[in-house]
Amino acid sequence: MGAYILRRLLLIVPTLFGIMVINFALVQFVPGGPVEQMIANMQGQGNVFESFSGSGSDTGQDMVGAAGGNEQYVGARGLPPELIAELEEQFGLDKPPLERFVNMMWNYMRFDFGESYFRKIDVLDLVLEKMPVSITLGLWSTVIAYLVSIPLGIRKAVQDGSKFDTWTSGLIIVAYAIPAFLFAIMLLVLFAGGSYFQIFPLRGLTSDNFEQLSLFGKIADYLWHIALPVIASTISAFATLTLLTKNSFLDEIKKHYVMTARAKGLGEGRVLYGHVFRNAMLIVIAGFPAVFIGVFFGGSVLIETIFSLDGLGRLGFEAAVGRDYPVMFGTLFLFGLIGLVVGILSDLMYVLVDPRIDFEKREG
Repeated sequence: MGAYILRRLLLIVPTLFGIMVINFALVQFVPGGPVEQMIANMQGQGNVFESFSGSGSDTGQDMVGAAGGNEQYVGARGLPPELIAELEEQFGLDKPPLERFVNMMWNYMRFDFGESYFRKIDVLDLVLEKMPVSITLGLWSTVIAYLVSIPLGIRKAVQDGSKFDTWTSGLIIVAYAIPAFLFAIMLLVLFAGGSYFQIFPLRGLTSDNFEQLSLFGKIADYLWHIALPVIASTISAFATLTLLTKNSFLDEIKKHYVMTARAKGLGEGRVLYGHVFRNAMLIVIAGFPAVFIGVFFGGSVLIETIFSLDGLGRLGFEAAVGRDYPVMFGTLFLFGLIGLVVGILSDLMYVLVDPRIDFEKREG
């Protein structure tokens, strides 16, 4: 097992390098950048994309650039070339792309992610500041998905082929097919002051008077705010886990040791929860880290944006829109590293819950 873990750890380096290379190369061909964003702010446009969405001759003239200045920046007309050169130097864009990439990766290897272009805050501090929101959302969603999916999956396996199994399978398929962001919008419309009911708050994790509330009031206020985002994040994981639990139980129920236990006169509850449960839950429990990361990364961007939650997903989205490259690539590097490490932890979980699994023999 040690050799297998070592190989997986060594594979993290080329995999993460490939992720960074592809994304860095793609960014070079995307219109707009930190210099264009700064130019847009200086000219009162507020967003670099307004320079690309204009119409008529103004846009065409903007493409020409500053008179006698740098012609590669949209909307730079009238700005002195010295200012453009100063902005390029400020953002480190005066160097060739290859040199910038090498310097960036060298710094990232030392966990030096630099400073945000526009917030003037260290990227690592910014990530640590936003991480509790995303961890809270991911952890609650994963725990609730397990608490609902395991009992439901067991009952579906026991009543396989019944009307209950058929109807719940239909609902699960529908739940799995609905995108999380669409379900989140539907929840807002129905229960957060849309066209129907105003039961839950529209945005944020706490109310404005949160600090003045009692301990019980703070807990209730927090749960009140987190309810809709957690439900929206849970729906896809809930469907997958339910079917996984059902299939695992069906496989175990058909095995000889279950028939032997029943032949000895053991009750159905003792057979299911004393013998089958322990073996059927191996794959479900071992997959907890992967499910958590899937919820944590997969739906956090859209869910946090829709519900105005100040977490990592929203941070990455705003950095991409604002062309804040240190935040963009810093979060990408951290997310990629965490995802790869969690993949190894998932394999270790399988071995811990079932020592019979040997990945080295499987590879051989």
